[in-house]
Amino acid sequence: MKKWIGYLLGASLFLLILAGCSSEADKQSEGKIKVTTTIGQIGDIAKNVGKEHVAVDSLMGPGIDPHLYKASQGDINKLSQADIIFYNGLHLEGKMGDIFAKMKEDKPTYPVAEAIPENKLLVDQANASAIDPHVWFDIELWQYAVMEVRDALIEYDPDHKADYEKNAETYLNELKKLEEEAQAKINEIPEESRVLVTAHDAFQYFGQAYGMEVKGLQGLSTDSEYGLRDVQNLVNTLADRNIKAVFIESSISERSINAVVEGAREKGHEVKIGGELYSDAMGEKGSPEGTYTGMYRHNIETIAKALK
Repeated sequence: MKKWIGYLLGASLFLLILAGCSSEADKQSEGKIKVTTTIGQIGDIAKNVGKEHVAVDSLMGPGIDPHLYKASQGDINKLSQADIIFYNGLHLEGKMGDIFAKMKEDKPTYPVAEAIPENKLLVDQANASAIDPHVWFDIELWQYAVMEVRDALIEYDPDHKADYEKNAETYLNELKKLEEEAQAKINEIPEESRVLVTAHDAFQYFGQAYGMEVKGLQGLSTDSEYGLRDVQNLVNTLADRNIKAVFIESSISERSINAVVEGAREKGHEVKIGGELYSDAMGEKGSPEGTYTGMYRHNIETIAKALK
């Protein structure tokens, strides 16, 4: 009997703590616009543009692959309780398309990457009907997403229009400085070494922006399969071009890139892991890499250090 009483007291204490945490979270978001986003990169825009007027919740945290992500019941509840929803679109969140279509019937729901002019988007080299969704790696294009969030918040909350416009302008200026910093870092890499090899094809916009050749073992989506021939083709490229470094990604298993490194070694060509890049997900909350600018800066410095 004493044992069961102990269990009940412990469970009650846990529920009280949980209720307290929930109550504190509710207080912090009270009176604010509840914004729910998919990836952290979009959440970062909403926080910077909305600031004190918004409470932002991003569904996909560090290490999460949006291509394979399946919404939980908790995610559905967050989306249902949100005032505004922002997602990337262009089939990045491939398994959530029907959910967003349903949510759009009841509340403002925006695919921010689809605000970019169609003629600026890249097409999948292996599939002409597929658009590359990894637009945040071209800072110039990502500014369209910032303006889309700004305009959506103004439409929902016109009383704070001046704040949203001022915050967006400040954030856009930060992005322009980041773009200049990134270009200076890339310029340190010898032209013949500007080849970026990663686990999946997420960096084509980055390559276009900074004049780098980009090669991924998998296609645009990690849902695509890769085989021995793909590994061998990449190994041959590394050896033929004398490429010395390849990169792993925070949201994808190292297994695929390790197979490339091992294949190159068997061919007599030594390749090292140049570091870990953030591709589809950002870093831990509270860390520099947990912000868009911090994530981008980490990638640039990692690439430049390994290739120059």
